[in-house]
Amino acid sequence: MTTRRPDSDTLLDQLTLEEQVALLAGADFWRTVPIHRLNIPALKVTDGPAGARGGGALIGGTPTTAFPVGIALGSTWNPALLRRIGEHLAREAQDKGAGVLLAPTVNLFRSTLNGRNFESYAEDPLLTGTLGTAYVQGLQSKGVAATVKHFVGNESEYQRNTISSEIPERALRELYLVPFEMTVRRGGAWAVMSAYNKVNGTYSSEHPRLLTDVLRGEWGFDGLVMSDWGGTHSAGQSVRAGLDLEMPGPAQARRGLLEEARQDGATRQAVRAAARRVLQLLERTGTLDRPRDVRDEAERAEEYADTRRLIRRAGAEGTVLLKNDRALLPLPAGARVAVIGPNAAQARVMGGGSAQLNAHRAVSPLDGLRAALGDGQVTFARGAQNDRFLPVLDTPLEIEYLDAEGAVLAREASAVSEKMWFSLPAGVPADFRARLTLTLDAPEAGMYDLSLASAGRSCLSVDGTLVVDNATNWAAGDTYFGFGSAEVRARTFLGAGPHRAVIDFGAVAPDPSLGIAAFNALRFGFRAPLSPTLIEEAAQLAAQADYAVVCVGTNGDWETEGVDRWGLTLPGRQDELVQAVARANPNTVVLLQTGGPVLMPWLPDVPAVVQAWFPGQEAGHAVADVLLGHADPGGRLPQTFPARLEDDPVQPQTPDVQYPGEQGRVAYQEGLFIGYRHVDRSGLTPLFPFGFGLSYTTFELGEAQLSAGALAPGDALGVTVPVRNTGDRAGQTVVQLYVQDVDTTLERPAKELKAFAKVTLRPGEEQTVTLDLDMRSLAYFDDVRHAWVADAGEFRLLIGQSSADLPVTASVRLLGEWAAPVRPAAAQD
Repeated sequence: MTTRRPDSDTLLDQLTLEEQVALLAGADFWRTVPIHRLNIPALKVTDGPAGARGGGALIGGTPTTAFPVGIALGSTWNPALLRRIGEHLAREAQDKGAGVLLAPTVNLFRSTLNGRNFESYAEDPLLTGTLGTAYVQGLQSKGVAATVKHFVGNESEYQRNTISSEIPERALRELYLVPFEMTVRRGGAWAVMSAYNKVNGTYSSEHPRLLTDVLRGEWGFDGLVMSDWGGTHSAGQSVRAGLDLEMPGPAQARRGLLEEARQDGATRQAVRAAARRVLQLLERTGTLDRPRDVRDEAERAEEYADTRRLIRRAGAEGTVLLKNDRALLPLPAGARVAVIGPNAAQARVMGGGSAQLNAHRAVSPLDGLRAALGDGQVTFARGAQNDRFLPVLDTPLEIEYLDAEGAVLAREASAVSEKMWFSLPAGVPADFRARLTLTLDAPEAGMYDLSLASAGRSCLSVDGTLVVDNATNWAAGDTYFGFGSAEVRARTFLGAGPHRAVIDFGAVAPDPSLGIAAFNALRFGFRAPLSPTLIEEAAQLAAQADYAVVCVGTNGDWETEGVDRWGLTLPGRQDELVQAVARANPNTVVLLQTGGPVLMPWLPDVPAVVQAWFPGQEAGHAVADVLLGHADPGGRLPQTFPARLEDDPVQPQTPDVQYPGEQGRVAYQEGLFIGYRHVDRSGLTPLFPFGFGLSYTTFELGEAQLSAGALAPGDALGVTVPVRNTGDRAGQTVVQLYVQDVDTTLERPAKELKAFAKVTLRPGEEQTVTLDLDMRSLAYFDDVRHAWVADAGEFRLLIGQSSADLPVTASVRLLGEWAAPVRPAAAQD
């Protein structure tokens, strides 16, 4: 006979106040505190949106599966696919001993320059919320908690730890809160992560209106709220506001929480409520009944064939065909293809920051096309570089930790010439010194570029000679989430053969302002100077092929957490490369891999452009599938591509309080008008509109049929639209329905996406798509009445295949005003 384990409520009653408080801050970087007296196990969490990294550092760590990044998944417009990806991510998380995945990211694309746009889905709240909901449902159906983030107002990385996002109430309600509301109410999310920033003057991690009144009171959220890492700023105040768990641990901001709880009844009650939610999350993830082995060394690195197939399919379905003159694509069988560019032989599968991981594999476009066409049909030239920093070497790095006299305290190794310290060997102090040694192999005598960037002080010597000093005049830069230096470079002569490189590193002491122990990191870069004739050589190679595929874009150093994007121009001489190849070969395809929009001055000169984003570890195979026509390019843009930076909705002529912010605040002065809403209001012509994407076939939409021509307040509306494949190939399209409020009382966007459906059709096949609208689909938020309101009168329904292609129209009349007041309920224990 087995004894039933106590449930969370029973355990809560058995916890002492001290044990309750212990549950409200992490034990370490990835785990909660276990209560051994009651056999309450630790709960392990893991990053992140595009793969379960496990408990290792951001560099290296247990090999794991790299899924497409958020914007690539947003391009699929396919909730069923997102649900399936969530299911597979649950298995990956469980292999790492984790019951919680720190994902999805559902912040909106307010600006084209947000450094973390690649992690999110879209500029539109409905598209973001629908996809995020499916992701959450898939993940949690397999017993792993989703952590919807970052709640709320984290739409840029500039001063993100302290800046106040000043968001008007209507914009907050109609845009930025919507995806969170959907993932909580429809998706049933078990956890939410608060943002680093303030919202209208109050840190989001201690914002009672957001965490208690809105999240718990209005939306009925009964799950756990955790802080972003180091984003807790108070003890009792944050608990009373609704923040349950401070991460990481051990406690920093909450070191005095036990004493506060002993002295204050309200704090004590809030501690009990928060402890209950921690126990509940342990229960929901099955961790109470089946404790996982949460040790990092116990993590599994198994790779699954069905997951690889899913990633390959998702990569193709998120690929957007932007231009295809002369039906240049798909490439014919037997074609001789020159694959050119900095992203050709280098697989760009993920962005940077906390989303990065040690992928099982990384298939480049060159690899994928060679596998599909045969080595003899494919040639390669680099043509240009797009590295933001000098490349890290895949060279063993030996690390010795030293005491004040230089004696060795401990040793360890890194597989690459980059190291982030999230934990230290036993006996090594937080303000440690380290000596890092590696061997440089110079293939030939000549000049070489070397660099250091570090959070901490660092110096590089080669063969006993100081080459880079990043200690004496260390200056803060934008590496390592803003805690690191700028990259410091030097050029030196090296003879052919091996050379001994030694890096002396001094850690920074803990900084109370970070809320966590000090962050220390180091990267060493190394490269021979580039040939000045790379572009000419690439053009010559292109001229000898039937087709040229120019692989340009960015990488995880440019698109990363902690710093916003550089601008919209392609880094380096990539634009020149595209133009030179296009002159040499009229059959040029540009393959873009970026985390957001870029400008395309060469667009009139090339017949085909494909946007592939960062599509995960099977990137090259997915790209080859699309280029060769084995898969239809199924993606549609989740973000407007502006024709120029000045057309960005928050990009004034000079930086100010609207972007990136000043004097500690960033004002959302554009209100409701971001993305395609801004395009409509300003009368702009974007480079490519929201929702746009071509197929290898064509589609025709028929007349829309409405379930009713007039609605009483509270009614729902069904809209059916026939869609027919009018081409000779199977393909995919997305039917998009936008609503225009003709008789609105308040200013509203000219149109807003309110329903969509993705369809796959064979040649000549027709399917009727049903799109459902409710009262919220017609409503705006009245910030005076504090209610959702749909005005009586006419609403136009605009239906098509992008925000700029809406040929099918219909109208419906609302016979009376509909209003749904927002009345927050009191938070329940």
